[in-house]
Amino acid sequence: MGLDSILGALAFMVGGYLVGSVRVVDEGEEALVQRLGQYQRTLKPGLNFVVPFMDAVFVETMREQTLDIDPQDVVTRDKASLKADAIIYWRINDLYSAYYRVEDLESALTNLVLSSLRSEIGQLTLDEVISDIGSINDNLRQELRAATTTWGVEIVRVEIQKFDLPKELRDALDRQAAAKAEGQAELARTDAAVKSIQQLSSALSGSADPQQVLQFLIAEKYVNANSEIGKSDNAKILFMNPGNLNEAITDLITNKLPREGGLPPTSVEIPDN
Repeated sequence: MGLDSILGALAFMVGGYLVGSVRVVDEGEEALVQRLGQYQRTLKPGLNFVVPFMDAVFVETMREQTLDIDPQDVVTRDKASLKADAIIYWRINDLYSAYYRVEDLESALTNLVLSSLRSEIGQLTLDEVISDIGSINDNLRQELRAATTTWGVEIVRVEIQKFDLPKELRDALDRQAAAKAEGQAELARTDAAVKSIQQLSSALSGSADPQQVLQFLIAEKYVNANSEIGKSDNAKILFMNPGNLNEAITDLITNKLPREGGLPPTSVEIPDN
């Protein structure tokens, strides 16, 4: 073998060694270097050199990651069962701790989230859970941050996507909401009636002829009442002569006694055969 061949072989070996020693770490990543099984150093983004055949390099992302927790059964303080679906946003901020202090980082995070979620929901009533998910998210984030301070990770935020309620519980909540809405509507009707009475009192006290005001109001009630009766699907309505209505109203307003037989009927209901 000639000198040229030896030099060529040496150049090839040196070139291969140099190529094998170069490690390029991308932005947003870091790498751990183990030499013969022991931690050596952490590589930052950019061009780095290692010892070929002796150094093992493990690259990890330092970017924000998501951990999607499958819907889990949880129980509130008042014994309501529901399913909670959550997503955890996290990232590694200390690669050494994340790699060497936790056996399986994602599995450990999942178990921690589940236990914290069940504990947090178990301290609240169903109404508190449904009405204040934002506070639950904040409390979970603080608990997870406190528990992972030595893990080399940062819990960025926690988002509970939804709570799935059993059908019977959803029906009960719907009935409760309907009753609340009906109560509010009744209160509004009561307020409207009070205002109407106040306006009527003001009109009667300020009118030169209160009898005309009363005649108008009674006629209005008459028309409204017959309108409601006319909505019936199983009856036919025959309305009285408007002239008789005026006479009856006049008798009522002027405090005259009604004629024999009383006031003429406002309507006659004839049932269908």
